[in-house]
Amino acid sequence: MSLKDRVRSARVLVVGDVMLDRYWFGDVERISPEAPVPVAKINKTDERAGGAANVARNIVSLGGQAKLLSVIGADEAGNSLERLLLAAGVETGFHRDPDISTTVKLRVLARQQQLLRIDFEDLPGHEILAAKLDEFKTSLLDADVVILSDYGKGSLTHVQDMIQIARAAGKPVLVDPKGDEYQAYRGATLLTPNRSEFRQVAGTWKGDTELAEKAQALRQQLDLTALLVTRSEEGMTLFKEGEVVHKPTQAREVFDVSGAGDTVIATLGLMLAAGLDLPEAMDWSNKAAGIVVAKLGTAVASAEELF
Repeated sequence: MSLKDRVRSARVLVVGDVMLDRYWFGDVERISPEAPVPVAKINKTDERAGGAANVARNIVSLGGQAKLLSVIGADEAGNSLERLLLAAGVETGFHRDPDISTTVKLRVLARQQQLLRIDFEDLPGHEILAAKLDEFKTSLLDADVVILSDYGKGSLTHVQDMIQIARAAGKPVLVDPKGDEYQAYRGATLLTPNRSEFRQVAGTWKGDTELAEKAQALRQQLDLTALLVTRSEEGMTLFKEGEVVHKPTQAREVFDVSGAGDTVIATLGLMLAAGLDLPEAMDWSNKAAGIVVAKLGTAVASAEELF
């Protein structure tokens, strides 16, 4: 069976914080008479699925199957987000919390430069999160791989429970972490911090030798199978027991890095679900990341572009 065929039958369960990315595009030709700020005349708007929703969207765009579990508000933004995902072919398991607003990131751009970002967000309630944990146990049965995408918005309050449940079921768990407290991710198969996120947890380093020492120490401390540090223009480095694999960046032109981390973990998870080993899966995720950073905004790589 070809890799494309294996990818088509691969099933990934994505759990985490979702958001609606809204873009307002316009032109700036004057300064406001009310305050020393530019006036943007909006001529185009766009909406895209962000956060864990972008991870799921990447998986489907690459030809795989994705189910997404998350918490959203009972509001217009939540409806828009679900509509976008269903249109993209993502199976959604959204729990609606009437007491919160769906997370929205509104970006105002002029001549492809971001002028302003406005965020709307709330933390979900405990009862909704507990209900989501029940659905996680059921959804796990059909999944080959689990991806936990943490954006610090509260959907992964029970992340340690999810890791232990998935581990007991023999399912690999990949985590895109947030913040500087990684104990909650103990026991995961793989963590994928970027360079600045890793520095928050491990401190600074001088040279690759010291980086490897810090990475292997954290991997052992958290009982991880592997740790993948994405290093922007320096590529990405995988740390396993007694092994370090480095891949230089494959981006021909870096236009916008937003969402690149989503593409990396989505491709990794999908390729592992298709039966590849970690270094091979890392090769494909590096290629996919090189594709999306050449695009504007929260973007995805397609199967045609990758293969």
